[in-house]
Amino acid sequence: MAGDGTQDKELSAEKQAQRGLKGVVAADSRICDVNGEIGQLIYRGYDIDDLAVNSTFEEVAYLLFQGELPNSSQLSDFEKQLSEQSELEPPILEFLKSLPRETPPMTALRSAVSMSGVYDPQAEDNSPEANFQKSIRMTAEMATMVAAIRRLRDGLEPIAPKPGLSHAANFMYMLNGEVPSDDAAKAMDLILILHAEHGLNASTFAARVIAATLTDIYSAITGAIGALKGPLHGGANTEVLRTLEEVGSVSNVKGWVDGVRARKGKFMGFGHAVYLVEDPRAKHLKELSRRLSVETGDARWYEISVEMEKDVRALINKPVNVDFYSASLQHYMGIPGDLFTCVFAASRIVGWCAHVLEQVADNKIIRPSSNYVGPALRKTVPLASR
Repeated sequence: MAGDGTQDKELSAEKQAQRGLKGVVAADSRICDVNGEIGQLIYRGYDIDDLAVNSTFEEVAYLLFQGELPNSSQLSDFEKQLSEQSELEPPILEFLKSLPRETPPMTALRSAVSMSGVYDPQAEDNSPEANFQKSIRMTAEMATMVAAIRRLRDGLEPIAPKPGLSHAANFMYMLNGEVPSDDAAKAMDLILILHAEHGLNASTFAARVIAATLTDIYSAITGAIGALKGPLHGGANTEVLRTLEEVGSVSNVKGWVDGVRARKGKFMGFGHAVYLVEDPRAKHLKELSRRLSVETGDARWYEISVEMEKDVRALINKPVNVDFYSASLQHYMGIPGDLFTCVFAASRIVGWCAHVLEQVADNKIIRPSSNYVGPALRKTVPLASR
């Protein structure tokens, strides 16, 4: 304790706090394995490279929720449920319409998800089947919420989901008001797959801590959104887009890189807290960014990104992460930068829900201890003598 050097030494020798819990194993999980040394991301035994090429978001969501990829019948039923539950309850839509237009998108999303629980008759049912159904409901609704938030902020009327479209294509349709091209729909599907799950990151751990109290799943997901809203967790791709816009052209990249280096600034979208090599998700987003740059006839953002990747990597020896090419890709998809974190949430909802399902199935309340480093034991001094 402070004030007693001997006690301080004894305390630090017995147990030292791991700041940020780095390296601390907090749970056994069957959901996801992130191997930072070799750059591998696995969802329930499947490599992300395999899933990115050979599956859809709906299949990946089912896999994360249920532990296995669906067969044709299971997938058809799952897709049907997502479609049927994608419309928002009228009070939630009215609530979103009532918000000031300048409300930050993640603030609006956090509040709308919390409110959704009020209108779910199963909200307080913590049975495995009820939580699975609520996971489907939240996955379906969140895309619609994000699209509504974007359109209302732009002074436009929200668009209802269109039957017959995939989840990703419907998301794009509700965002932009037109059925997307195949490449744009594939881009959204891939974004949703690649961001769906990533182990015990801050928002997922927050969801598990909340769920471990045996509260309702809406409370856990609302807390997760609150954690993702923080700039140290979500939002890095928004900063990457700002950087691309600031640089403006390929010819300006070197000067910009040299300037950041001179002032000891940070290169957003490079390096990762877990991956020591290239983030395995980055290459998939890079290729789709290239394809959409061709489709839109505007190669500038992709070319700036490629040049910046080359120059920054040569300078600091750090590869790009998932956020880097996500920025140019979503820009080509017509998604504004301040909505990027909401799109992230519309994907990560399946990972959050999968972890809540796993936590509740074999629950123990999460209650770590802390090292007390405050004053040594002391006596109260009467008020008149202080």
